[in-house]
Amino acid sequence: MSEKHHRAHHPDVPAELERALATEVSVRSRMRYVAVGLAGGCAAALIVALWATEPAPLPARTQAAFAGMITIGLAWAAFSCWVLTRRRPLFARDRVLGARLALVATTATGAAGTALAAARGTAGGALAVGLVGACLVGAAGTLLARAQSRRRELLRLRETLRRGAS
Repeated sequence: MSEKHHRAHHPDVPAELERALATEVSVRSRMRYVAVGLAGGCAAALIVALWATEPAPLPARTQAAFAGMITIGLAWAAFSCWVLTRRRPLFARDRVLGARLALVATTATGAAGTALAAARGTAGGALAVGLVGACLVGAAGTLLARAQSRRRELLRLRETLRRGAS
């Protein structure tokens, strides 16, 4: 539908809000969430299969790592399902929740990897793993800040629209 045709039906909707909301509910956006859900679910299923088919009991730290990776995969799959079942624009709430999930996952993975590297390797190895973890946590934190900013922007636009309609 062209912008001119759409604006004829919603002349009071600011163009920026209209574009942002159209992007949120686009097929492309929804397909990204399908991919995220499939990746998380398939990763969790693969790890469960590996764990279940091990001929001997795994060491406790390996079981803990597998459980953590399964939890992260299932969390991404559940998040994706949550987003895909929403029938209305989320005003970037999905971005904020996804960025929070990424921050938790990278923090847990980075901390666990650094602890494991410190316990099993050299100080240099632990430092390298810690730096990579810190970079990933920093990137996830940046994504969270950007997502929160975008959400605030969209909510301000929505509030402006509501006040204008009153």
